[in-house]
Amino acid sequence: MAKLEILEIPDPRLRTVAKPVEAFDDELQRLIEDMTETMYSADGIGLAATQVNVHKRLLILDVSEAQDTPRVYINPEILESEGTETCEEGCLSVPGIYAEVSRAERIRISAQNADGGFFEEDLDGMHAVCLQHEMDHLQGKLFVDYLSPLKQRMVTKKLEKQRKVAVQKTSKALL
Repeated sequence: MAKLEILEIPDPRLRTVAKPVEAFDDELQRLIEDMTETMYSADGIGLAATQVNVHKRLLILDVSEAQDTPRVYINPEILESEGTETCEEGCLSVPGIYAEVSRAERIRISAQNADGGFFEEDLDGMHAVCLQHEMDHLQGKLFVDYLSPLKQRMVTKKLEKQRKVAVQKTSKALL
């Protein structure tokens, strides 16, 4: 297994729309393993292939308390949605930023598993929110896109400041 690089905003590759997975082969199995390792090492609860610069309709979730139950969703589609829930979201591709986002409270999805088998599932709570968040990545969309223009500018400035501080720390460490 290998830890993959997670793309961060404003990387334009995050805006790429993912293509359906067609080959359920050893390469896909390795990608699933690598994405799972990457998600856990970054302390995430979800990771879409787009975030690791693989533009396939694949995502990994683990919303279990023990962080020991990874779920794989390939070519996911929302069949039904119901209600609205607003909760604070963060993202591995938008580090250190959190914001309130409204999403469907309950969803019914269809997807494929790692072997290509089809399944349907009813989701609610954090599982439903996380799946919708990761599915947005597959469409080239980020949670900050739901924010007002003012809040988006604030996020951009905060991220720029974080990067400047990181560069300064790196520069001082090299001296």
